Parts: sequence; structure tokens; C-alpha cells
Amino acid sequence: MDSQELQRLKNKYDIIGNDAELNHALETAVAVAPTDLTVLITGESGVGKEVIPQIIHQHSLRKTGKYLAVNCGAIPEGTINAELFGHEKGAFTGAIADRKGYFEEADGGTLFLDEIGELPKETQSMLLRVLQSGEFIKVGSSKVQKTDVRVITATNIKLRTAMERGKFREDLYYRLNAVQIMMPALRERKDDIYLLFRKFSSDFAEKYKLRKISLAIEAISLLKAYRWPGNVRQLKNVAETITALESSQSLPGASDRIELSADKLAPYIPNERDELLPMPAPTTGGGAPFGEDEKRVFIKALVDLKQEVDILKAKVDTLSSPTSTPQIPQSAPAQRDDAEWQEQKAPENISIKKANDVLIQRALEKHGGNIKEAAEELGISERTIYRRLAQKKKSK
Repeated sequence: MDSQELQRLKNKYDIIGNDAELNHALETAVAVAPTDLTVLITGESGVGKEVIPQIIHQHSLRKTGKYLAVNCGAIPEGTINAELFGHEKGAFTGAIADRKGYFEEADGGTLFLDEIGELPKETQSMLLRVLQSGEFIKVGSSKVQKTDVRVITATNIKLRTAMERGKFREDLYYRLNAVQIMMPALRERKDDIYLLFRKFSSDFAEKYKLRKISLAIEAISLLKAYRWPGNVRQLKNVAETITALESSQSLPGASDRIELSADKLAPYIPNERDELLPMPAPTTGGGAPFGEDEKRVFIKALVDLKQEVDILKAKVDTLSSPTSTPQIPQSAPAQRDDAEWQEQKAPENISIKKANDVLIQRALEKHGGNIKEAAEELGISERTIYRRLAQKKKSK
């Protein structure tokens, strides 16, 4: 598939991005489309998995047949068998008439089963049968029926883990996983993030006659630094919110575009693990455990403080006992001279906020003011440093 064909495909399905993994997923979808192989689409929630089965259906020999999409996780366990395979009149309370299920409705076409990992074990057995033989039985019936359906499934959980825990059938997993297409998370598509932001913001602004939003270089870096756990869906919501709140109705003669700085953008990026150090645990009630990032930086702060205290203690011992040899920890920065250390004092009642600021300041000095490198060393987001600097500027 050449680059022009790939771009035409993206334009047709409104797909934005040039990431290699994304391109590979699209090319694989087109390649397997003419066959009847079952396809398993994997990826986190919000990455856009639903576009892959549409591409497969439209490029298959079944494109004139029906295409049905079913979210298995949204159907109650007590009714999912009837939804998928249909039911007879009187099969259960409320079954006032015969009803076709999705497998019967999609005969000759394609059926997309999203969140396949949420299927109950009983339904998994029925699905395995229809995949192997094309046969199914309606709820409340004893008559075996046939269907010819191309099945495509998707999941945002690890089916192998569910299989090991006995929650997903092993034979069904291998039957569904004839071809696997993985959709990359947004945080793995760094260069696509701003492209998507501009697309969502522009579409929203055009729809509501608002001024378009662009970002300064620092703001783009901030946007890329966030991990986007909700992926493309979350980015779309954030882009539309920013456009609605930062823009205004277009006025005659006014610029049709607004550029946001990093400081302006920061409040719109969701507040997750904002603090470098965790706040003191409450004395009552069950608080959530510290995250790994907080633990790591907290331990680093304690180690740094302990080293300083040990070095100061060694200096005091040296002054009180001239003939003794000071025991300076090996991990201490030996190149620092006495004058520098004389300015250091053992911390007393150091606050978490102050410790945060000290760690940030040291990292920035070490890396010549490079926020990205400082954030990587501390194991935090660039956004946290931007916010700290903004708060510090306001307090002056």
C-alpha cells in the first residue's frame, strides 16, 4: 500500500496521524479484508479501535451486506444471549414476540463485537460454536439455525491474563486471534498529538463560529508530555473545552486565531499526580496508596536529605575532633568545597512544598534550565514543573 493510497484511506475515515504503528494497523486491516479470517483488535480505551472493522468491512466481499457493531460490555449478562442469538416468544418474562439476534441480522455481512472480554462464560461457549460451525440456537428454542457472518472483535483488556485467571476460554481466544491488529496508545504517537488537537479544535471552532486555537512551542511540549490515559477520545474533549472557553464569537476585524502559551494551557490538562511528594496521610479514613512516581521521588528526596545530614554531621565531627578522620559517605558529591557546605544547614521541619521546589530548582540548574530533562530526571511531567514555576512567579 503506497503512501497516496494510505492517505486516501485516512481521508475517507477521518483518521489523523502519521505514526508508523498506526499506519501498520491500517495496512493490515486492508490486507486481511478480502478474507474471512477473524480479527482481534487490541488497544486501550479511546484509541479508535472502532474504525478498523469499518475499514475491513468496506474492503471485503461482504461490503454489500450488513455491518453491525455491538458493545458486549454494555449489555446486561441476563440478556446478552438473547441479544446476540435472538429469542422465541415466551422464552422469558418480557419476550412478547420472536426476535432476531445480531448473528441472524448480520447474515452475509460483518459483525463487530467490542469489549469481547466482558462476555460471560456461557456466552463464550455459544460464540465458539457459531465461529466453528456457523450454528446457533435462539434462547427458548431447540432449533439449530445457520448464519454466515464475518466476526471481528476488540478488547481493551489483556485476554491472555483473563484466560489465565479462568475468565476467558482458551479455545475461544485462539479462535478469535487469527489476525491481531494493535492500535497504539496516544502517548506512543507523540508527533500526532498536536495534529489531532488542531483538527478537533478547528472542527469545533468552525461548527460554533469560534476563533481557532493554536499553541505556542512550549504549550505543544506540554501537550505531548501528558500521558493521555483516555487517548484520542480524551484529547478531543480537552481540545473542544479549550476552544469553547478560550475563544469567543468571531467579530468583524478580529483575528480568527488565538495562540495559547504553556501557562494558559496548563489548567486544562487533567490534574493527575500533581505533587512531587505525596501529602501527609490522613490520621483517619482509608486514603489511596501512593503512586509509583510519588514513591520514587519521595525516596529520592529522603536519600538526598540524608546525604546532606550525614555530610554535615561528618563536618561537625571533624571540627570537634581535629585528629579524627571524617567519614564522608561515598555517594556524597566530593567535589564541593568547605565554603559551599558551610552554607548548608540540616533541615528542620521541612515542608513538602518546599522540598518539591528545592528538587525542581536543583534539577533545572543541573540541566541548564531544560524543563524536559529536569522532568525526566525527577520522574514527573513537564506540566508539573510549569505549574510550580507559575505558582512561584505569582507568589513573588
